[in-house]
Amino acid sequence: METTMHIALIQSGGASNALLNFVPIVAIIGIFWFMVILPASKQRKKTQEMLGALKKNDRVLTSGGIYGTVQSIEGEVVSLKIAENVKIRVARTAITGVTSEVTE
Repeated sequence: METTMHIALIQSGGASNALLNFVPIVAIIGIFWFMVILPASKQRKKTQEMLGALKKNDRVLTSGGIYGTVQSIEGEVVSLKIAENVKIRVARTAITGVTSEVTE
């Protein structure tokens, strides 16, 4: 009788101990979510909104470091004027930001 009760106590302690082993793992996943995944998701959403709001005459910066003025948007291709009589076509996703510089 006494060994049966002793075995039951050991088994119940083992179950709670196993549960306590998962707490640090869950905590690490939570910290990872709030420090890495959530900010990256917010940044991606902000970039998508910026790209969706592009319009003619916006001054933009490309991922290659080229400043230009939007001349036209055709689907996923944007025509930029980078100098007098010089236009280039870039992918919409190559635009990293809209700048506040005034076009001359």
